[in-house]
Amino acid sequence: MSWRDLRCGEPRPEDEGRTATLAGWIARRRDHGGLIFVDLRDETGVTQLVINPEHAPEAAATAHDVRNEFVLQAEGTIVRRTPETVNPKMATGEVELQVAELRVLATCPPLPFQLDEENVDEALRQKYRWIDLRRDHMQRNIRTRAQLVRIIRKEMEREGFVDIETPILWKPTPEGARDFLVPSRLQKGKFYALPQSPQIAKQLLVTSGFERYYQIARCFRDEDPRADRLQELTQLDVEMAFPDREFLFALMERIVRRIWRECIGVELETPFPRMTYDEAMLRFGIDRPDLRFGMEIQEATDSTRGSEFGVFANAQCVRYLAVPKELSRAEVQALEAQAKSWGAKGLAYLVFRGDGEVSSPIAKFLADDLLESWRVPGHTLLFVADEPRVAAKVLGLLRLQLGRELDLVDETQWKFLWVVDMAAAEFDEDTGAWHSAHHPFTRPTDESIEIFKTDPGAARAVAYDLVGNGLELAGGSFRIHERHGRAAARRHRLGYRPAGDGPARRAAHSGHAGLPQEPGRLRLHDRRADRADAGTARRARNSGDGRAGFKLGLEFGRWNRHTSPAGLRPVDLIC
Repeated sequence: MSWRDLRCGEPRPEDEGRTATLAGWIARRRDHGGLIFVDLRDETGVTQLVINPEHAPEAAATAHDVRNEFVLQAEGTIVRRTPETVNPKMATGEVELQVAELRVLATCPPLPFQLDEENVDEALRQKYRWIDLRRDHMQRNIRTRAQLVRIIRKEMEREGFVDIETPILWKPTPEGARDFLVPSRLQKGKFYALPQSPQIAKQLLVTSGFERYYQIARCFRDEDPRADRLQELTQLDVEMAFPDREFLFALMERIVRRIWRECIGVELETPFPRMTYDEAMLRFGIDRPDLRFGMEIQEATDSTRGSEFGVFANAQCVRYLAVPKELSRAEVQALEAQAKSWGAKGLAYLVFRGDGEVSSPIAKFLADDLLESWRVPGHTLLFVADEPRVAAKVLGLLRLQLGRELDLVDETQWKFLWVVDMAAAEFDEDTGAWHSAHHPFTRPTDESIEIFKTDPGAARAVAYDLVGNGLELAGGSFRIHERHGRAAARRHRLGYRPAGDGPARRAAHSGHAGLPQEPGRLRLHDRRADRADAGTARRARNSGDGRAGFKLGLEFGRWNRHTSPAGLRPVDLIC
């Protein structure tokens, strides 16, 4: 039995006069009081069926009782449409099927939501996922994902990387997010963990002599679901011995450029520009700057040192944004409340009217030449006077918020860059201790070896992120492979001890067995290709949209032995 001899997206004018059988879902039904029109859909497209009761009374009787999402089989003759009824928006818009026989293969109850309905409740979408996946954008997302994975495989294998599977049942570790746990039936009181990312095995594979490894892997993280977070995700894992940063950058740029070109029709210019972490924080207040609009953070510390305004004169640093709008007092107050919620003591401002006149309670404390140097008619200057870390954070977040609210972001652009020499350590105010900004084995720069001993916050790592439109799309770092020297200095300052039977000790054991130099983790996240429409880059509504906004990650994790199942700490069992 043949269900169809043409698919719904295939009929063309050259098929005129052909007898054909189609099968698919009803996308739309229209009854014009005599003729009945049905748009029949399958994964290739849509063909219009025409049921005429004079020519096919039985088919017309069947068509009267069908509705959207019924599954039909239709047999008839392909005919050209009249010129006034041609639909140029459809690939099959020049023809239609004059139906002779119509058969209902499956019925469908009333839909919980229409396939073209916008702003459907997320819980409803998840409950009726098989309906949600029929929607056009979800179908595009799934197919974009498949195309993206094909591109990655071709590029990785072109460079000699070997696809190797790793275990799903693994040993629980206290780092990162919470693990999903699987109790062991044979070893009572012991547990496996589903891998948050197949990090540890990759390290061991390289130590074993597999110098270039990759895998498209399933990962599981017990996190609260958010728009950009998934509990179950797919990521590209990569491990490489004897790495060369320029080689890795070129490989990632080639992969990303090909994905954007072939999946969404956007041509990217390579090589991508590079910016140090320190420059990114100074200019944008964030380590993943969005370059699609300006309004960069400006420096005013030195110029305000002799100011009569004590808040400026006595602050560690004074920085500001020049907002291209005359903000009202109410708008400034709302922004100040927002800034305080982010840690600022306050938000000073100067409003320059269209005629250049200044309006601000602090203007009288500032010298005329200083005001003149800042004067931009129709702009509002927002100042944060605080320690550099707070000023960067607050102004960086305000920049992003105002960029969206004032429609400054050019959504048609893709702006990529590498952010290099990332911070090596972060200070935890709760514990009063420094800890690794990435992972304990991230390699510090040569200049940071001595700096680590006295000022970990100023130390920089051989770590880098690929940023696109303000999103971290890839990130990586080189790993410490020496047992002494820089490794000892870093571990000592960060309180890292390979003692006991924890991951640190197992990492050290693996590293004693001839560990080559490696790049640390390197993630590639694609959250955008699936939301490009007509060449316009748009934000994904949800990273779980058909898994097409899935995270691709190049993850190179810590070292460990596959000693699982394992016992757990009491805190790990608390829900």
